[in-house]
Amino acid sequence: MRFHGLIHSFPVYVKLFIASFVVVLSIGYFTGLQFVRQTDSDHPAGMEENYLGNEEINVVEVMKFKKGEREMLTILHTHILSISFIFFLLGGLIAITSLPQKLKAFLMIEPFFSILFTFGGIYYMWKGILWMKWVVMISGTLMTLVFGAGAILVLIQLLKKS
Repeated sequence: MRFHGLIHSFPVYVKLFIASFVVVLSIGYFTGLQFVRQTDSDHPAGMEENYLGNEEINVVEVMKFKKGEREMLTILHTHILSISFIFFLLGGLIAITSLPQKLKAFLMIEPFFSILFTFGGIYYMWKGILWMKWVVMISGTLMTLVFGAGAILVLIQLLKKS
């Protein structure tokens, strides 16, 4: 079966369906990032405080406590599974575009490494390996850039005719 450029041959209603899905998926993804900003986890010190607590600091606006093991496992489990599905679905759409094969492969495969590094890094940071916050920041940023690029490229590809 030929996948390369298949998206261009879809009828208008299927293209509208895909575009609607990508737009709503993007709204959901970037709303999640807003939540990360709300918890101050969008910078290394805030991320460390969010997972490890701040009860040792004398003056704080909001007291935060170290997350328990059960809570951490729930966070990791739900995020790894749900974000994997997000990138599986987006990757399936990228696969049927007419983008260069190496670019498609990168956009389809890289997010799964970023998921492992981001959430594995959160776990190891929680376990006390504090430099992992930098791994989390870099991999999380890369994951977001790849998501944004993939979503935009799929939407652009929907405009092309077969």
